[in-house]
Amino acid sequence: MDNPIDISIVIVNYNVKDFLHQCLTSIENATNGLSIEVIVVDNASTDGSMDFIEPLFPDYKFIRSAENLGFAKANNIAIKQALGKYLLILNPDTILAEDTLTEMLSYMNSNREVGIAGCKVLNSDGSFQIQCRRGFPTPWASFCKLFGLQKLFPNSKLFAKYNQTFQPIDATYYIDAVIGAFMFCDTKLIQDIGGFDENYFMYGEDLDLCRQVQLHNRKVAYYHKTSIIHFKGESTRRSSLNEIKQQYDAMEKFARKYFSNSMLFIFFLRMGIVVRSLIARVTKHKLPIFIILADLLFINLSYIIGTYAKFGNFFGLPDYAYPLVFIVLSLVFFLAQFLNGEYFEKKISIPNTILSLMLSFFILSTFPYFFPSFRFSRGALLVAIGVTSLLSVLLRIGIIVFERVIGKHSDRRVIIAGCDAQVDVMIAAILNSEMQNINILGIVSTAEKSNYTSNHQYLGNLADISIIAQKNKADEVIITDTNLPTAMIMQFMSGSNQQIKYHIIPEYDELVISRIINDISNTQVDLYKYNINKPRFKFLKRTSDILLSILSLTLFMPYLLVGSKSRKNIGKWWSVLIGHKTAIGVYSAGGNEKYWKEGIISLAQINHPELLSINAINKLNDYYMQNYSLSLDIDIIIKYFIRRK
Repeated sequence: MDNPIDISIVIVNYNVKDFLHQCLTSIENATNGLSIEVIVVDNASTDGSMDFIEPLFPDYKFIRSAENLGFAKANNIAIKQALGKYLLILNPDTILAEDTLTEMLSYMNSNREVGIAGCKVLNSDGSFQIQCRRGFPTPWASFCKLFGLQKLFPNSKLFAKYNQTFQPIDATYYIDAVIGAFMFCDTKLIQDIGGFDENYFMYGEDLDLCRQVQLHNRKVAYYHKTSIIHFKGESTRRSSLNEIKQQYDAMEKFARKYFSNSMLFIFFLRMGIVVRSLIARVTKHKLPIFIILADLLFINLSYIIGTYAKFGNFFGLPDYAYPLVFIVLSLVFFLAQFLNGEYFEKKISIPNTILSLMLSFFILSTFPYFFPSFRFSRGALLVAIGVTSLLSVLLRIGIIVFERVIGKHSDRRVIIAGCDAQVDVMIAAILNSEMQNINILGIVSTAEKSNYTSNHQYLGNLADISIIAQKNKADEVIITDTNLPTAMIMQFMSGSNQQIKYHIIPEYDELVISRIINDISNTQVDLYKYNINKPRFKFLKRTSDILLSILSLTLFMPYLLVGSKSRKNIGKWWSVLIGHKTAIGVYSAGGNEKYWKEGIISLAQINHPELLSINAINKLNDYYMQNYSLSLDIDIIIKYFIRRK
């Protein structure tokens, strides 16, 4: 008897309500008479995803998890319940074309040797997402990826094995692995395998599953005749996970599982991960690093000038003062700026820099009282602070002016495509925002020109969008017509012969409009939703953990040895010392410890955590991470010990 359900679609959601809504809508538009079931597992979202989505899709099954189980474990819950002949593992931040399900079903029915297939995956700007067909991270492939050989030689079969960039995009063939955002599978095969390996929390489980399929003598294939759009990394961006670290940790887990006999490979893999992580961080913070180097150069040159002004010699201090005087000067100024939040947490601030210099002067002028041999001259220090103030302020003014001048000449040239009402909503959203770098070139109508009534310049019809965009030198096209077939839009996106970003706006709630405005304006999303992730607070947190753990394991060791839990108490503080736990952190419930370390003491423990619901504990953990400060830690410690008494 044939299976009455053609496809079971499994989606794991975490705080992407707006994306999930458009994903489920695209599924409805792609059914084409197929019998499908949709199972959504929510990983303890805090954005009201389920309350919003469930009433809109009453025929779909929703499973609410009380904690964030991660990608693998959450998918496995639904995989065990899937009844379809085929299983589609799908990310919530995807949009299916109208023909995606029928095309994939037809391909799998005609190629029974295939256990998992993926399709063409497009980024939101229409470019091809190279991660949708990959090779396994073998020792050689990993080496080429981590040390940049793949990027240098993308068309080489020898060097580009990991992302398979030497393969054609518009062809169908067997590969090692497909992307976890879209995996069209034989349900029985995946259930026999046991689903994903739950040792992976996020990233790597898709590679592992593809490897397991091949070990069961089935093929993995890339099928090019249908496409989806994948808004890559939305769930990760909306959590505090370190995406780069998670990706490389997953690669190492895969390597240890399948290539554990090669210790040399594991060593080079770890070295490559360190190098790539370092490069990624430097690239991400190019401007702050430049400003740091400039500031340190300014204060050291200024002190040399101050020394000349006082002693008539650029290096007029005693010989023993060098190079220590420059090291201390640089360290004090850098720490003052860093702890003031100047370099990495927000836009450059002239008042912050002046405040840091004043604080540096106070510390450095006090320093000689404790070390009389370094009591040279406050006058030289005062000159150094004054000259540094001038140079640092001029640098920041120059950067601000440069950014504004460049901004005037780098307006994003945008075309809005759609019907009148939809176009007016989008234009109003853009014009009412605080953006200054958006230039709306005009409207491309999805209806006939005779029906066009908007006050904005009419550029033509959607059928000619590629020519219109090229002629007007557009940077972005925003498509607002919800009635357009997604497959047609994907053709425009993938067929574009220049670097034009396409944005699809299927709904007009504030979340979607806000997302698209951020995308087209290149406005940087707040990287530090939680205070506890800010560099200065992470530094203070780790420093205080080291000090507290050393004190506990030395001075307070007799207290730790009292009672039956002595070994456990010592183990806790040892975990704090080596960085696995923290002295004051989150309470281990509801999955928050995946995003920050579990604490020996937590906000939830001020009361009786065993009497609190998981939801209440999650809220307390979230409050702690979002509002972290050193004073909050002190307050928690005081109230914790008062309660214990």
